[in-house]
Amino acid sequence: MANKEEILIELENSVRMLQEEAALEATKKALAAGISPVEAIEKGLAKGIRVVGEKFEKKEMFVVELIYAASIMEQAIKILEPELKKSKEKRNVIAHVVLGTVAGDIHDIGKNLVRIMLEAGGFEVRDIGKDSPTDSFVAAAKEMKAEIIGASSLMTTTVETQKEVVDALRAAGIGSHVMVGGAAVTDVWAKEIGATYASDAGSAVVVAKHLLGKGG
Repeated sequence: MANKEEILIELENSVRMLQEEAALEATKKALAAGISPVEAIEKGLAKGIRVVGEKFEKKEMFVVELIYAASIMEQAIKILEPELKKSKEKRNVIAHVVLGTVAGDIHDIGKNLVRIMLEAGGFEVRDIGKDSPTDSFVAAAKEMKAEIIGASSLMTTTVETQKEVVDALRAAGIGSHVMVGGAAVTDVWAKEIGATYASDAGSAVVVAKHLLGKGG
């Protein structure tokens, strides 16, 4: 039987190389070898998707490949879930993030990429979806005690709704950092509404860490 380090490398490489079957087999192997499910995620699967994310940012991989890598990781985590629940072991989460596309906007590819990158970077993300009412951002922020709220808008007709989200959060007494992005968004607009601008999925992780004083 392969040793622990070899299995962790298999997990990382299978995601990095977009090998779905190999990833699922390596995940089962990790459980059989008694490797902690959290360790299998953090030192194996997540390392692989971080590499994919970095290649995507350098334009060495395509959007579809990043999404496929995330799908592989999600399937592998499903295999680990029963053991995770038994052990009650928690991942080392940097912070909690609520993420959504604002009301009236049905675009979500960019938001989904941000979620993938944040999760790979160690954040726990609750994705409230596209065309999300402002109240949903507020409710999820309260329930999750989120340190960061991410609001995406790709349309000029919905960008004003980002301001509504910021105002509603402040009115509810929620002091979470608000990060905004999307094709219709600029740094000037973000500052105007009291939020922080993230230009793309890769910079979202850097910005999120910076907001929390964790570098990036």
